[in-house]
Amino acid sequence: MKTRLKFLFLEPFFGGSHREFATGLMGHSTHRIELLTLPARFWKWRMRGAALYFIKKVSNLGGYDGLITTDLMSLSDFKALVKSPCPPTLVYFHENQLTYPLAPGEQTDYQYGFTDITTGLAADRILFNSRTHHDAFFEGLPGFLNMMPEYRPKWVVAAIRAKTEVLYPGCRFGAGDEALEELSNQTPPLIIWNHRWEFDKNPEDFFNALDAVLEKGLEFHLALLGENFQAVPKAFIRARSRYGRRILQYGYVESREEYLNWLRKGSIVISTASQENFGISVVEAIRCGCVPLLPGRLAYPEIIPQQYHADVLYRDHKDLVEKLCGLILNTQKFGKLRHRLSNAMARFAWENVIDRYDEELELLARPLNKM
Repeated sequence: MKTRLKFLFLEPFFGGSHREFATGLMGHSTHRIELLTLPARFWKWRMRGAALYFIKKVSNLGGYDGLITTDLMSLSDFKALVKSPCPPTLVYFHENQLTYPLAPGEQTDYQYGFTDITTGLAADRILFNSRTHHDAFFEGLPGFLNMMPEYRPKWVVAAIRAKTEVLYPGCRFGAGDEALEELSNQTPPLIIWNHRWEFDKNPEDFFNALDAVLEKGLEFHLALLGENFQAVPKAFIRARSRYGRRILQYGYVESREEYLNWLRKGSIVISTASQENFGISVVEAIRCGCVPLLPGRLAYPEIIPQQYHADVLYRDHKDLVEKLCGLILNTQKFGKLRHRLSNAMARFAWENVIDRYDEELELLARPLNKM
């Protein structure tokens, strides 16, 4: 009989994909996982100081078979300062600060990149949420190190790479062959935005595409979902006035069931992101029956089966507008595509990935348990 192991999960940014991952892993693993968290705000201060918070919350690590955390905590700081012996550690990289785009007006602070490096070196195992993310990190790491004027520690590339693997995050939906209702004859169709209201999701390009559709005399309804951790971006404030009655939902929906109901009502989900390492929100929308329109870059070509790339991945703004107009004019034609893409997303259900995660946790704990 397999031994049930015990892990501590320290999550310094408990919101969005970080929250989904932590709660999903805890809820589906056959092992016992205890979760300590900090609220999802001030991510820069989390990278600087979350370790100092958690070392005062953890009195003794001796009872755990392993420690799990994510990239927004300095694991090297935690391991250096915690008083009790630290069990083997696993870090899940949702994002990294070597390749993450800068906000408008922001200047690069290289210390965040070095925190990623020292966290990677301090970890016993590292998981990236996509191959795209993994490759971008290791493509960017040598150039980041070369910015040092001398004594460049190029050895860290191989040292970190040796303990990495790619493992997609689980998603909170069923893994079965769930039948979807046929696309309704709803006119106009409902377009979904269910991403964070932040600069890296590039809402300006999204709204510019909608403006181009209106200029062509086509209509749509709009549900602007997704979390917003700071002030409402100006693009969304302008959109509320610009689209008026076309907006059926404006703002984050707290209820999970209400959120899913909006996705089920949706016909089209669009991403114009400039940064996306996986895309849980897009996967959820596709699973619920939305036909996606996604840039043909970032992690999207990885999560969409190749046979559908020509249908749903766009090259540029012009191609996005053309594909969007085609969907608005011909929503009934995309019923089969909707079902096939929804079924394709089932591979990301927690039920279908949890065994791999449990294998990782068992391997992590093996040095302690002499398995």
